[in-house]
Formats: sequence, structure tokens, C-alpha cells
Amino acid sequence: MTSATVFQVNAFWDADAAVWVATSEDVPGLVTEAESFDKLQQKLRGMVPELLVLNQPPLQIH
Repeated sequence: MTSATVFQVNAFWDADAAVWVATSEDVPGLVTEAESFDKLQQKLRGMVPELLVLNQPPLQIH
């Protein structure tokens, strides 16, 4: 059985900019915003996996 890895993403409403903002210490480079919470979730579904791949250390081939 494989256990799932949990990444914490913080989302908050920025009233001054009138957007939802998401950041995460668990996913380096994740900072995004969207007009609605639904749109924010859609963006995160694409961005989080992509950033996790990009943040992997390079393979060391000997």
C-alpha cells in the first residue's frame, strides 16, 4: 500500500486586489492568484505537480 504525501497550501482572500492568493512552503515557487476560489483550485491542480517535478534534485549519473 502506498501512502499519500500531503502538501500544505495556504489560500486567502486579498480584499485590496480582489483575488484569492495561494502560497506554500511545501511547494517551492508556488505563488498564484485567481478571481475565484474555483479558478484558484484549477490553477493549483496544474501548478503543484509541475512545480514538484521542477523542484526535484537532478539525477546523479555515475
